[in-house]
Amino acid sequence: MTDTVAKPDSSGNTAPPSAFPWHRSRASKARNIANLREAARKRLPRGIFDFIDGGAEDEVTLQANSAAFGRHRLMPRVLVDVSKPDLRSTILGSGRGLPFAIGPTGGMGFVWPRGDLALARAAADADIPFALSTTSSVSIEDLRERIDGPLWFQSYIFRQCDFTEKLIRRADAADYEALIITVDLPVGGNRERDYRNDFAVPFRLTGRNVLDFALHPEWVYTTLRRGYPRFGNMEDFVPSHDSSTVASTVGRNYDPSFSWDGLKRIRDLWPRKLVVKGVVHPGDAAALADLGADAIVVSNHGGRQLDGAPATLDALAAVKAAVSGRADVLLDGGVRRGSDVFKALALGADAVMIGRATLYGLAAAGQFGAERAVSILRQELTRTMQLCGATSIDSIDAQYLMP
Repeated sequence: MTDTVAKPDSSGNTAPPSAFPWHRSRASKARNIANLREAARKRLPRGIFDFIDGGAEDEVTLQANSAAFGRHRLMPRVLVDVSKPDLRSTILGSGRGLPFAIGPTGGMGFVWPRGDLALARAAADADIPFALSTTSSVSIEDLRERIDGPLWFQSYIFRQCDFTEKLIRRADAADYEALIITVDLPVGGNRERDYRNDFAVPFRLTGRNVLDFALHPEWVYTTLRRGYPRFGNMEDFVPSHDSSTVASTVGRNYDPSFSWDGLKRIRDLWPRKLVVKGVVHPGDAAALADLGADAIVVSNHGGRQLDGAPATLDALAAVKAAVSGRADVLLDGGVRRGSDVFKALALGADAVMIGRATLYGLAAAGQFGAERAVSILRQELTRTMQLCGATSIDSIDAQYLMP
């Protein structure tokens, strides 16, 4: 039987536990991301699953993100030698194995112990970037010590400017290749699933939640028996390191006054690639390119912030035109198939950022499940390229979409 107990490493920290054999079996049999989502739903308590699966309010934007891909039809070209499709891609000026990155997601310690490390290992194995969230379960330095692959760091903007700047300096010192500044979160979104589930940190021990935990003993065994997951980057912000204190403090301290002047200061402070995430308006995209952003992520926070915002795929073309080649344009939101990646590239994205797809894999079977999610997307993208007559990532453009 695969060992499920995390062993301390040389610094006393624990590695992510391996999945139980039955979870690995279920993940290995998954034919698509929807199968991994179902496996995640079965393994996680309802409140945890809805935390990663849900969106804001009526979830109109959450659903629109996925639906937008379905409105575009592929136009294949025939009699092309597609025996060796080339999936290599350039992201932020560096060659990568695939045209996507694993995006930043907070609170992954509740999904899988030290889940950020498991996701980063899956990304490194695939030669794609991994973006570490501010509210990750491992610290900036801890992750860099264990991962040789490309790492990006995502920072929220807090009222305490000195803390935000310290995070940025730590990422630079740890040799992270890029800094992501999330700009669509001046305040937290209204995620009603969380309220319905009484989901909060620390967990509220209501009758519903106690029953929910009791029905998911394997999750309790691998997660709660280690204590509440820690937030590795927050020791200077909340010295107690207690997750309940961290969660409430972070939520109260997003900076709603952050504006262009603040972003300009960050651009001056950060000497490497700067990525700005959370943009759907072409006017903002043009201004960001003028400011010196190296990349813009067309994103609505996975439908978790402003419900009623446009689907990211619908916003992509206008953002791409506004940037006019002055910055790379990435997209996230609603990507569940390799064909979705293909469509985003055909509509002008330079790369795609994956969020929930790899989280479902992580929730289903840890690092093995995350690797399975990446493998599924790779296989689907390869097949889509071959069936469309596209020989390389660079060759994918609007000719493969029905006008």
